[in-house]
Amino acid sequence: MDNWFLTPHTPTGYHAHMKHNVHKARATRRLRVVAGQIKGLEKMVKNDKYCVDILHQTLAVKEAISSFEDFILENHLSTHVVKQMKSGKSKKAIAEILSIYRLSKRK
Repeated sequence: MDNWFLTPHTPTGYHAHMKHNVHKARATRRLRVVAGQIKGLEKMVKNDKYCVDILHQTLAVKEAISSFEDFILENHLSTHVVKQMKSGKSKKAIAEILSIYRLSKRK
């Protein structure tokens, strides 16, 4: 847990809100990177760039998406799943995780 922004004189909800905002900003930034890569791909196709160069860029996009998925999953496991387990909603947490796992196997 990132505690660098915690201060002893603020309510706990404030800390959770700040952490949420930090994660939201990081997720948004990652999506902007992917959007830029997609625009770059579109430009490459429009400008008749070499196929292998386009393929290299598509692989970079896939890696960026995979990294985004990892970030979101890690956040979900460390926040929502922990909360569900502690509040007696473990069946829901397990069902969600299995759902994501099954979808990931379809690749």
